[in-house]
Amino acid sequence: MEYRTIQYAVEGAVATITLHRPDKMNAFTSRMCHELLDALDRLDEDDDVRAVIVTGSGRAFCAGADLGSGGGSFDNSGREGKPTIDTHRDEGGLLTLRIYDSKKPIIAAINGAAVGVGVTMTLPMDIRIGVPGAKMGFVFARRGIVPEAASSWFLTRAVGIQQAAEWAYTGRIFRSEEGLEAGLLSQIVAPEELLPTARAIAREIAENTAPVSVALTRQMFWKMLGASSPREAHLLDSKAVFWTGRQPDAYEGVQSFLEKRPAKFTMKPSNGMPPFYPWWKE
Repeated sequence: MEYRTIQYAVEGAVATITLHRPDKMNAFTSRMCHELLDALDRLDEDDDVRAVIVTGSGRAFCAGADLGSGGGSFDNSGREGKPTIDTHRDEGGLLTLRIYDSKKPIIAAINGAAVGVGVTMTLPMDIRIGVPGAKMGFVFARRGIVPEAASSWFLTRAVGIQQAAEWAYTGRIFRSEEGLEAGLLSQIVAPEELLPTARAIAREIAENTAPVSVALTRQMFWKMLGASSPREAHLLDSKAVFWTGRQPDAYEGVQSFLEKRPAKFTMKPSNGMPPFYPWWKE
C-alpha cells in the first residue's frame, strides 16, 4: 500500500510511524485508518523490528476525526457498502483492536494535541509519553456522539471508571499534566526530548529482551485485563512458563546471565509463538 497520510521508517530495531497530515493537525480519516492497519501488519511480520513508536507530524499528535464533511461527518448510513446499525464497524475500533493484538510493544510519543480518536487510538498502546501543555480530550458528547475505538473498555482500565466518566461526560479539554496525574500518561518530557525518550525505551526492549517473550507477555497482560479471576491468569502463566522454559531462548537467557555476557536470542515472533497462541476467542 502507498502511504499518503502516515510515514513509516525503521532505524535499527525500532520502527516509527508518524501521522502525517500536518496541515490538518493529523486529523483521522478512513485512509489513515487503513494505512495504519497495513503498517501494523507489516510490523508483526518484520522480525527485525522489536518496538514501535507512534507520533505526529507538526504541532499535533492527532486532532481527532476529520470533520470536513460538516454535520454529516459521523453519518455512516450512506457510505460504501450501505452499512446498517448491525453491520457497521467503527474504524477507530478496527484500529485499536489491531493494536490490541499486536506482537510488538507500541509507544505513543504524543507531541501535541490528542483529541477524540487522536487520544482513544493511543489507549491500547503500551506506553504513552507526552509533552507539557498538550491538549487532550474525550470530546464525543460535545459532538453528539459517544466514545469509540473500544474506549469504553480501554479507558476505564487505564484510569478507572470515575476518571473516565468525568472526562467523557463533560467532554472537556484537559492538559497533559492532568493526564499524567490520572495515569493516562507515564511521563511528560520537553518536546526536544520526546522522541529520544521514546527511542531509549524502545532500544532498552530491543537490546535486552527475547522477542517471543515480549510478544507473549504483551498479550498475556492485555488479554488478562478481562479475566474473571487470578486463577485464569495462573493457568495461562503456568502454560506459558512451561512452554518457554523448554525453548532455546530460556537456555540462552540463563546461560548468558551466568557467563555475564549479552544474550543472543534466536526465536522469532513471526514463526516462533507457542502452539496455544492465540488462546483467546475473537
